[in-house]
Amino acid sequence: MGRQRQQPGLAQQYARWLAALFIALELITAAAALGFIFLPMARRAADDLAGLMVLSAQTWSELPPETRPAFEQELERSHHLALRPDMPPPPDTGLRHGPYLLFLERAFERRTGHAMYFREETAADGRLWLWTTVPSAGRSIGVGFAEDRMKTQPLGALALPFVVGMVLVGLLSWWLARRIAQPVAQLELAAAQLARGVSPGLLAESGPRELAGLARHFNRMALQVRELLDARTTLFAGVSHDLRTPLARMRLAIEMLTLRPDPALLQRLEHDIEEMNALIGQMLEIARGMNTETATDFELCGWLRERVQMHGDAARSAGAQLSLRCDQSIRVRAAPGALARVVDNLLGNALRYAPGPIELVGRGEPSGDQGGEVSHVYIGVLDRGPSISESQLALVFRPFHRATDQGDTASGAFGLGLAIVQQLARANGWQVGVTPRDGGGLEAWVRVPAA
Repeated sequence: MGRQRQQPGLAQQYARWLAALFIALELITAAAALGFIFLPMARRAADDLAGLMVLSAQTWSELPPETRPAFEQELERSHHLALRPDMPPPPDTGLRHGPYLLFLERAFERRTGHAMYFREETAADGRLWLWTTVPSAGRSIGVGFAEDRMKTQPLGALALPFVVGMVLVGLLSWWLARRIAQPVAQLELAAAQLARGVSPGLLAESGPRELAGLARHFNRMALQVRELLDARTTLFAGVSHDLRTPLARMRLAIEMLTLRPDPALLQRLEHDIEEMNALIGQMLEIARGMNTETATDFELCGWLRERVQMHGDAARSAGAQLSLRCDQSIRVRAAPGALARVVDNLLGNALRYAPGPIELVGRGEPSGDQGGEVSHVYIGVLDRGPSISESQLALVFRPFHRATDQGDTASGAFGLGLAIVQQLARANGWQVGVTPRDGGGLEAWVRVPAA
């Protein structure tokens, strides 16, 4: 099989397109100049010369014989024309000197009523003359002019700018093509690095609006991919670490059971299996967080009241006082299953780490540019537990990160609750955060669109 032909680069394609466009413009300009300027001027000049030659022949015929030599000298000196009485008309020799001579023959034909042709003749001084005859006063008078009267070169005047323009077009096209294609080439290189798993550098968000927007979206995607890769690495490391402890205990228990059966060891094995199953279940929660659920409209306060009732037994067991504060007549548009998992994780986190007064809050947030109408809804879990430093707040959503010493696997806490919350929020386009609460404690919140 033959070698596959390599596709041209973007800069090469742009250079070709721009060069073709500029060449087309050059040709159109040259054609317009030739058709609307040079050819009309050539016709007018040929008509004027033909009129001068006919008038000169007629004037010579009407002058007295003694004044004709002086007239001939003045005619040659001022207009580079010569007269030759009784010259036979030249035949059609196929002589062609471009459009100008053709226009001149047509002008003579219009003035005399019959076809006229030119013949070439070299004078004693080496100059080339063109001769024809003009009938006047019953005689055939030869009228000639030096060829250097036709030294104007309209085609050359068009060709020189065209050649220079071609060179400039090539250079300008290549420069413009590289300027246009360079940001795209940088984006292609960064995308290739991202595809190989290498974290690329951020692109400059400058230039035309479309390219700047493309670079901005790519940078956002690269940052998200970088965060996902970091989260994946942390997840794998955390799972390996948290599974190693129960596996070691299970291995020890099995060795001891081979020597002497013990119900306590069997119970310990069952506890370790449940712990591992809980960890795997939370990993599946994170995986399911990437799948979006259809959003629906529902009334918030009644829905939050159900969450409070669901966590009532857990709150009493933890010694917490769970309460609800919700603005009436608030409706949200969200995926109820995903939102339930987010609120349940936030409540479970508060019950585990901050037993005491816990308040579940739901309130509308008016939008200033919509006449005070509610545009988003704030759902918060407020506790009075231990505070967290600012540096720790930036890390609370990382998998397996435990901000306090209270989080241990013995209580079923693996540091995945807030990671699940963040994954669900990203998948549904919500905002989440954890901030210090006035008077002590924390506010864990999620912000969702209003219906």
